Amino acid sequence: MSLFIAMCFFSLSMSISPGPVNITILSSGVNYGFKHSLPFVSGSTVGFTFLLTAVGLGVSNLVAQVPIFYELLRYIGTGYMSYIGYKIMVSHSEIELKEEQLPRFRHGFLMQWLNPKAWIACLSGVSAFGSNTSYSMLLVFVCIYFLICYLSLASWALLGSKLQFLMKVKNGIKVFNLVMGGSLIIVAIFLLFSNY
Repeated sequence: MSLFIAMCFFSLSMSISPGPVNITILSSGVNYGFKHSLPFVSGSTVGFTFLLTAVGLGVSNLVAQVPIFYELLRYIGTGYMSYIGYKIMVSHSEIELKEEQLPRFRHGFLMQWLNPKAWIACLSGVSAFGSNTSYSMLLVFVCIYFLICYLSLASWALLGSKLQFLMKVKNGIKVFNLVMGGSLIIVAIFLLFSNY
């Protein structure tokens, strides 16, 4: 039972803490509302749990044999997150949503695989709760993480939707998007230069 509780607390602390995906979801909630942010939330959750499963099944051992992988991840991840940050900074809130502007499932999925924070969470989670002798513990951990991750990310979208009053404030959304996009770029650069 104590292991189960530890898994829950680990999953919650890693999922709810601010990071690139959470910042993007918060911004999406403000700009597009809760309902339109759910595809991105779903993609992020599924993408993360696929990554967690892959790491638990030994993908990390394979990529460890290719030392350049983590370096490439840092640069490609920083580039992708900076691009998303830029798109947030220059986005304009409009009354009619354009279909191509909406956050998509695939964007959330891809962002997790290019997110150094997600890799850190997977590697540390698998080392703490995984077992090389039995995959049943990994399955329990993945199921717990999926539920907690989805609820945590959805709460960021809900928080964003509650901040939609900024649309009524003159330049409120413009300033919010600049701050959120800039924050995402700063987080991406921080992750690039941090030693993880």
